[in-house]
Amino acid sequence: MKSKTFSITLLTFLMVVFTGITSIYAQQFSRQDTLRGSITAERAWWDLTYYHLSVAVEISGRRISGSNLIQYRVLDSHQTMQIDLQKPLVISRITQNSKALNFRRVGSAFFIEIEEEQIPGDINEITVYYSGKPVVAARPPWDGGFTWAQDSNGKPFVATSNQGIGASVWWPNKDHPYDEPDSMLISITTSDTLMDVSNGRLRGVDEPGDGTKTWHWFVSNPINNYGVNINIADYVHFSEKYDGKKGTLDLDYYVLRENEEKARKQFKQVKPMMDAFEHWFGPYPFYEDGYKLVEAPYLGMEHQSSVTYGNGYQNGYLGRDLSGSGWGLTFDFIIIHETGHEWFANNITYADVADMWVHEGFTNYSESLYLDYHHGETAANEYVQGLRLGIQNDRPLIGNYGVNQRGSNDMYNKGGNLLHTLRQVLNNDELWRETLQGLNREFYHQTVTSREVEEYISKKSGRDLTFFFDQYLRDTRIPTLEYAFRDGRLFYRWANAIEGFNMPVDVAINGVARRLEPTTTMYSTNIEELEKNILTIDPNYYVGSFNLLGN
Repeated sequence: MKSKTFSITLLTFLMVVFTGITSIYAQQFSRQDTLRGSITAERAWWDLTYYHLSVAVEISGRRISGSNLIQYRVLDSHQTMQIDLQKPLVISRITQNSKALNFRRVGSAFFIEIEEEQIPGDINEITVYYSGKPVVAARPPWDGGFTWAQDSNGKPFVATSNQGIGASVWWPNKDHPYDEPDSMLISITTSDTLMDVSNGRLRGVDEPGDGTKTWHWFVSNPINNYGVNINIADYVHFSEKYDGKKGTLDLDYYVLRENEEKARKQFKQVKPMMDAFEHWFGPYPFYEDGYKLVEAPYLGMEHQSSVTYGNGYQNGYLGRDLSGSGWGLTFDFIIIHETGHEWFANNITYADVADMWVHEGFTNYSESLYLDYHHGETAANEYVQGLRLGIQNDRPLIGNYGVNQRGSNDMYNKGGNLLHTLRQVLNNDELWRETLQGLNREFYHQTVTSREVEEYISKKSGRDLTFFFDQYLRDTRIPTLEYAFRDGRLFYRWANAIEGFNMPVDVAINGVARRLEPTTTMYSTNIEELEKNILTIDPNYYVGSFNLLGN
């Protein structure tokens, strides 16, 4: 399992309340939302240790069938277990020690009656057998499921993606992010003319001579369930080695046969990317499982140690620069962004989807840090500032806890700008780098809450950042520096902010650089008065400004 340092009760039922807002506006949630998004009593008593997922993929009928062996450690005595699997897939039987168990279905949740006494400390296992036609992804990877496609030669090109909809859309599991297995074996059976690529390292391939092959992939590190994937195609494979901070890292690439030449050129970006990310974040978190880029029939996804790629072998985001700065066309967005998730999403994983900004905010900012490393501070600044045009400020970045509800899509661009602003607040790039690396050490292979991340950064910085995070994560307003010049003094304060908000800000007053420490109370300071007084704010801060006197 990943370490869990939070209170289950607190995580499940906390509704964070702040001045003028509740964590996301009033909304109705169903029992299914709670069963999916909360740590129910039927989940809390057992801790995942291992999965062996075995799935046969029948491409012609778009069907799957198989089983999942679920090994767990008993934490408290309890006899009912919750496992999740979404319709139209069905569970045919569940066994423990070869004995069939009774179970009942409530929507996507299955409640299993365990017959043998569950003694705390024991390690037990059940096996779930299932089959059916899985949901076809409507808009992968955002609206996920199975994607059934073909390559240019008419051969099958099949993949899974399921972050939003949930891993239980295609395999039975404990479908809540707070708990992860310590390791996992993924066995995928398909046509012997095709290859499956999943997470981790290939242990072996069974060839029974019946027209099928079974590919066995072993993941030796904790893995979030949405990061588990199937990729089936007529792949070609090439590889290289990366001399990284923890030794030699295997870089493996699986692409459609017709795209090998393009891939060999485009994937040259991987090593420079690793240089940048290991510099800022510390060692790649999964040396034992290697790193793979796998071509997929959709845009891409951060599947752990098996990053999927579908950006058309071009720079930018499908050839576009999302920042409008020009710098977004200097790198392949999907390679850089999705790999950034190996640190923030796969190494450090949210314990509740409400805190998804921890994944997307830090990874959005990884794009800027990549530019900083290879092109310099100006490029990085222009890129992250350019992303502000995409910020809506429609809802807070933190969602509702316990109901599988994420916050605003601003978690990407606003999350990145939040972190860029925080970098200016710290005003010490070595401390900033050590903070990012420290997060990946402190929460190595763990599930976390946003609060834990916030408190770590506050402690590391030596500054209480409570108001900072509450403002940018849990409120939609952008702080505005109100100011006025009068009688040789500058008056200033933060407005459009939560009560008590405080944050230093770098400004130029009549061309002279100064750092102010505004709060929501009006302060003043002496200035060298000129006929025309001018104040400008460092544009790296995501804030507004307003001259109260308009002079």
